[in-house]
Amino acid sequence: MRIRKAVLPVAGLGTRILPATKVIPKEMLPLVDKPTLQYIVEEAVACGIEEIILVTSRSKRSIEDHFDAFPELEQLLEQRGKLQELEELRRVQQMAHYSAVRQPEPLGLGHAILCARTLVGDEPFVVMLGDVLVAEETPCLPQLMAIHERYGGSVVALAPVPDELIPSYGIAAVEELGEEALRITQLVEKPPREQAPSNLAVMGRYLLTPDIFPLLEETPPGSGGEIQVTDAIERQAREGRCYGLRFTGTYYDTGTRLGLLTTTITYALKRPDLAPDLRAFLRQALQGAEG
Repeated sequence: MRIRKAVLPVAGLGTRILPATKVIPKEMLPLVDKPTLQYIVEEAVACGIEEIILVTSRSKRSIEDHFDAFPELEQLLEQRGKLQELEELRRVQQMAHYSAVRQPEPLGLGHAILCARTLVGDEPFVVMLGDVLVAEETPCLPQLMAIHERYGGSVVALAPVPDELIPSYGIAAVEELGEEALRITQLVEKPPREQAPSNLAVMGRYLLTPDIFPLLEETPPGSGGEIQVTDAIERQAREGRCYGLRFTGTYYDTGTRLGLLTTTITYALKRPDLAPDLRAFLRQALQGAEG
């Protein structure tokens, strides 16, 4: 079955980047001139996703507004001859079908995904975390889809992390299947370093089969008192229905202050209209700092 839907859990409070995220959702913080979340939607659309399901909260109304029509602004841009800006605005609105559901309480990623059950229906879907960006030069979703097509089951993107970061991630034990495909035999949410089965961490991209929903319903609160999707996927893994992608491409974590700053610089350096002046500024700033 072709993967048509992506669930974007964007209801979190963004506490790692306070005070900026007190009233602005962390997913709406800009990378150059686009919100972080727009890059993630564009990543999904580039891989054939047609429907974007936003799992929001009462403080995240601006996320829905960003992907909605804004007739007054469109009229103003047209009157002023800003046709390029108008075209970009309309492209964002039209590149996918958007729907939204609210997560009434911050009860964890597993609970957020469960909130989207009615909109997903009985078909496989992808989950994309709002603070992880994948470089367009090394897309991840097509590889997840290829492994799912070959083996079935859910597929999780995995990447090695330094030992000191292991307690911050879901960590997988795996068996090699060939090339970048893995069979996940165990998945542990935020284990102590000495108890981790490997250094392969879940990196914010999932392809899940719909049987995950009844498993999530049965999953009790785990790490942090939240319903962890990792615990539900672990049950799939024990039944031999979960696979991994050893992702070797480039990804960025915008969920921390330093990550947001370095990702912004990286994306600006990809822009021909900005890169030359930015490089000159960075050289000058670094020379001044060293002096």
